[in-house]
Amino acid sequence: MTANAGQIEYWNGPSGEKWVRNQAIMDASLADATAGLLALAAIRPGERVLDIGCGSGETSLLAARTAGQVTGVDISKPLLALARHRAEGVAHLRYVEADAAHHAFAQEHNLLLSRFGVMFFDDPAAAFANIRTAAARGGRLAFVCWRAVAENEYAAMPFGIAKPLMPPLPPADPNVPGPFALSDPDRLRGILSGAGFSTIGIGKLDGVMRMGATAEQAGIQATSLGPTARALAKFDDVVRARVLVAVTDAFRSYPVTDGQITCRLACWLVSAKA
Repeated sequence: MTANAGQIEYWNGPSGEKWVRNQAIMDASLADATAGLLALAAIRPGERVLDIGCGSGETSLLAARTAGQVTGVDISKPLLALARHRAEGVAHLRYVEADAAHHAFAQEHNLLLSRFGVMFFDDPAAAFANIRTAAARGGRLAFVCWRAVAENEYAAMPFGIAKPLMPPLPPADPNVPGPFALSDPDRLRGILSGAGFSTIGIGKLDGVMRMGATAEQAGIQATSLGPTARALAKFDDVVRARVLVAVTDAFRSYPVTDGQITCRLACWLVSAKA
């Protein structure tokens, strides 16, 4: 089987199309994480940036405001199609359909950047070693990834409600490719060190995930995107509808602040020298 085959299939199927339809919602939801990442990256004028797992292109576009050249790489055809559409007219921004774990990169990038795009590798140590080959002399790494599920209310609350309403699930392996695969900071540090990165920094970022203006919007987002959605994909419409009602009801007790219902998010901001 091709390396990362499961993720390639996932992001090129209905799930990838769903993320395309919800691009504006997700970019708004992840605004705190995006701001933290860009502050960490401190992109300098003229730099060459590689945006790993660029998805629909939000971080690539933001990096292009300062950088001299930005290359976004992703495995998802539907998300890259949207990214290219959004980047029309930006001459120094391009996109490549490739698996960053294996792609033969030019050793020319000053910054290796990623917003939630590096947690999906079958062999993360080998993947990060390959990503490191894309760095120019003196290059650096900056990415944001999720901390533990329990610290992320946007994921833990809906899943906790959904779990008793779904047929039993097998025990989860925290290290399998997926959103929370790099949540253990000791494991993460070991992976990066083993891949040849140095001066590794792993710091906490706490913020909020914007879930929508109403309980109905929040319920749809919580059950359509993210960990609960992945679990629900295994079951039929009856189960999904039952979970949606229960999660929506839970959000009715949440306050609306500045027009949004919010949940806590908890991330790692990770930096290193290549």
